[in-house]
Amino acid sequence: MIDTPGRLLRLLSLLQSPREWPGRELAQRLDVSPRTIRRDIDRLRELGYPVHATQGNTGGYRLTAGTAMPPLLLDDEEAVAIAIGLRTAAAGSVTGIEETSVRALAKLEQVLPSRLRRRVTVLQEAAVALPQGGPTADAGHLALIAAACVAHEKLRFTYRSANGQEARRLVEPHQLVAAGRRWYLVAHDCDRADWRTFRLDRLADPLRTGARVPPRDLPGGVDVARLPQRRRRPPRPAPRPRPRGTGCRPHPAHSRRRRTGQRSHLPSAHRGGLTGVPRLPHLRPRLRLRHPRPSRTRAPFADVG
Repeated sequence: MIDTPGRLLRLLSLLQSPREWPGRELAQRLDVSPRTIRRDIDRLRELGYPVHATQGNTGGYRLTAGTAMPPLLLDDEEAVAIAIGLRTAAAGSVTGIEETSVRALAKLEQVLPSRLRRRVTVLQEAAVALPQGGPTADAGHLALIAAACVAHEKLRFTYRSANGQEARRLVEPHQLVAAGRRWYLVAHDCDRADWRTFRLDRLADPLRTGARVPPRDLPGGVDVARLPQRRRRPPRPAPRPRPRGTGCRPHPAHSRRRRTGQRSHLPSAHRGGLTGVPRLPHLRPRLRLRHPRPSRTRAPFADVG
């Protein structure tokens, strides 16, 4: 027979799973009578745990959200995962939670058993975290924008573009994307009637308007996780320095004239275009088919950062 404190802990562990537990099933799990389960539920309520009960054949007990944060029961794997997550958050890309993460980690490590504390600290002893600079996102802004995304609620904020200009924007938020140390908001801009990506480190004064809209789908089946990667364009290669005073002559294919002043024997179509081929008019249709001009169609997403 399990004593009362041990039985209460086991009952609390069962109630923390996201489901409703019939009283008879709880009684079978704990090997007690349904009357004892009802008394234990009342004890948990006196300790501050909000246990909700529903009547009927499909009713039961479940743990709901209350006005205060009650103590939680964690198994070994859950405790280790939370501790490692708090260590990562203390040096992450979200500002405003570093000190809070350290305090929560200290409280957790204080009550961890020695076998679990060793598993948590061994990572810190064996690994070295390199200091990383770069933009960071505000924790309060993240929470507010995430709530607006879930509720499909219009959002208004001040945004600073890459050239330093600030403007007030009204958007329909779609989803937040974390790419390295940067956070992005994918949203539909109401003023420009187009999709945009916004960097959260350039975003200020977010405000939920309270106006809810139907959810929008991204055009063309675009993967939202790849949008920030599409924003980053590879740098252009540096131009080759032209030889000066070395006696070297450039290749005829890379210059219009030789140093001797004679024209190149290559057709102008091989020097970057289809124009200026008066002596070979029969090659123009073939060159157009093999070397079509690049398309100037607009990309499906416009970048603002």
